[in-house]
Amino acid sequence: MIRQKFGVFFFSISLLVLAAGLAFPCPLWAKTAEQAETIIVTAEGLADPNAEVYKKDKGLLVDDLRRDAGRQAIEKAVGVYVESSTLVENYLLIEDRVLSKSKGLIKQILDQSSPRLGEDGLMHMQIKAEVFITEVKTALQSLSRESRLSLIKEHGNPTISVAVVVRDAARDSDAVPENSTIADNLLKEHFVDFGYRVWSEEYTKLLQRDVGAGQTGRKVADFSVLGEAKFKQSSITLKASGIRVTKHVLTSWTVKCINNHTGEEIYFNNKVPKNKSWNDEDQALEDIGRLIGQEFSKDFFESQLMKPSQTYQIQLTGLPDYDTALLFKDEFVGLRNILNAELLNFEMNGLSIYEVECTSSGGNFAQVLNTTILKPLNAKLDGAKMQLMSQHGNVVRVAIDPGPQPGQLQQSIQHSPPASLATASPERIEKLIVDREILDKVSRMNPGLGKGIKTSDQ
Repeated sequence: MIRQKFGVFFFSISLLVLAAGLAFPCPLWAKTAEQAETIIVTAEGLADPNAEVYKKDKGLLVDDLRRDAGRQAIEKAVGVYVESSTLVENYLLIEDRVLSKSKGLIKQILDQSSPRLGEDGLMHMQIKAEVFITEVKTALQSLSRESRLSLIKEHGNPTISVAVVVRDAARDSDAVPENSTIADNLLKEHFVDFGYRVWSEEYTKLLQRDVGAGQTGRKVADFSVLGEAKFKQSSITLKASGIRVTKHVLTSWTVKCINNHTGEEIYFNNKVPKNKSWNDEDQALEDIGRLIGQEFSKDFFESQLMKPSQTYQIQLTGLPDYDTALLFKDEFVGLRNILNAELLNFEMNGLSIYEVECTSSGGNFAQVLNTTILKPLNAKLDGAKMQLMSQHGNVVRVAIDPGPQPGQLQQSIQHSPPASLATASPERIEKLIVDREILDKVSRMNPGLGKGIKTSDQ
């Protein structure tokens, strides 16, 4: 069983480490996990002040708080390459190979809060750290014993929709452009050669409209490549023969690529070619398809899929006061898959907006939110107090039940252990907590701990 379990783990690591380690060229429009030498991570360190050793040396308590915060920052960086459940299942192995090296993997501490005794009975400290992401990848790479597998198999073939339109440079800019089937097909062939699937741009627009109207269940294309070419006709009459020759001259062309899951324009460019003309319009359109295709390599789309993190907006409705809104920000910071969190807007009993940077999962953020954010928070609040209401692109809306009594939600947050412990490994909790009462609270949040946890009073 142990061999099978770690075999699956090594297989997962092989996929993820390879994805991070492929030698991609460095286009200006994107940075891969390999090229992003460092990432900024906000993390929270915890310590149980009831431990006997801290009663003798208060300085040791601060040192352990800072050390735990650093390890949590590294744990979040590991989350760029390893799913949360895999990390917990193989915590001891990853701790030995990666987390124990936290000092060397952190480039610098950008900010550090003062130690704070929470009403939950634990000491808290937050840090903002710059972490060597490539060093984390290298450390994880030593875990892999399997052969390298391709990135595209890990994430599934990206789907790409294509639309190239043509305008007459001599006509008014308000004129409706014509779609070029010839240029479309040349560009589609370019992407199919990569092994990718090509979807209809009209179908993608239809799905995006349906999603906006609240209909889900169908998948839009991952990327849309949109191009536009402007031509003008130039005619001359040959003196010797009197034959009139018409040339099709390309005056300019533009191209952009949109990530349909986030709405981000991940690439855009425009060019004004010189001395580029054709005798035949169809030949000109074929070349336009080739020219646009040259802007996109296979590595371009793979590097987008392997971005270390994505930024999302969480809209919470029903927060009773600003202090509670700040408490939720701290809870977000403690969760493993959230690298950073900011409270952008607050409205009492209305709409409060958080911007969160999450480790890139390659999956649907609504599912990630339910599993890794709402589930531990609801475990902390002892019930389904938070419910996902909608998702549109990278924006999700969550409703909160503040409870029948004023201040009830704030007290629940302050008096319960951090939601991050609802998904923490038994090994970390056993090292962290000695107080029986606090451990009982954590066990109710984290039923997977079992009865193997021991405290100093047992």
